[in-house]
Amino acid sequence: MALLDSWSRGSHTAGDVTHPTWRRGSGPGVVLVHEIPGITPKVVAFAEEVVDAGFTVVMPQLFGEAGADITAAAMLRTIPRVCVSREFTTMAAGRTSPIATWLRSLARELHDELGGPGVGALGMCFTGGFALAMMVDPSVVAPVVAQPSLPFPIGRARRADLNLSPGDLATVRQRAADGCAVLGLRYREDAATGTRFDTLSHELGEQFIRVEFPGKGHSTLTEHRQQEGVDRVLAFFTERLRGGV
Repeated sequence: MALLDSWSRGSHTAGDVTHPTWRRGSGPGVVLVHEIPGITPKVVAFAEEVVDAGFTVVMPQLFGEAGADITAAAMLRTIPRVCVSREFTTMAAGRTSPIATWLRSLARELHDELGGPGVGALGMCFTGGFALAMMVDPSVVAPVVAQPSLPFPIGRARRADLNLSPGDLATVRQRAADGCAVLGLRYREDAATGTRFDTLSHELGEQFIRVEFPGKGHSTLTEHRQQEGVDRVLAFFTERLRGGV
């Protein structure tokens, strides 16, 4: 937990759902959603780069032990829990994970507090597509999907699916048409992302900014970090949230 000593711990409640949050920084808001197994040291390190670039970062803790390293034991503890949780849709195509409602509420609250054009949202791996679901709310103006992996890519339909209901997909498509770009990052041969980037290119056209790296890596911003990816994310947030300043 010492890793997060410089972060302020809080919580957010929407409906009957409450999750802890970790916050640091000043400037426009960014909701950064961690990957499995949780808020690891490398997730924190990336979040601190976003803070240092001039943003207020809020990390919701959706599962796992905050600050703990990635270990085989941590993965084995976390994966079964998230797979049976009602907050996440891991196998069904054409559905939005219920946690999206809570994340949208968190984004709205942050925007109401900080003002400006809106907030950024970044999900990675298991939570990668959540930034798209958050984009349904107009408070989110800078969505980033990093190696989105839900639903699990078993079968052609799931490999292409964006973890969005038809209604939410229509809203995302309209927001993109109205000028809200989406930044996507992945390794080109990452099987966990299926064919979702092709779906995003088809649905959003030029408003989907597609950044792909060679090879079979996975975690573009953390475990298999690509500096170009980090730079593209920071530039995207700066452009969308601070007008390029």
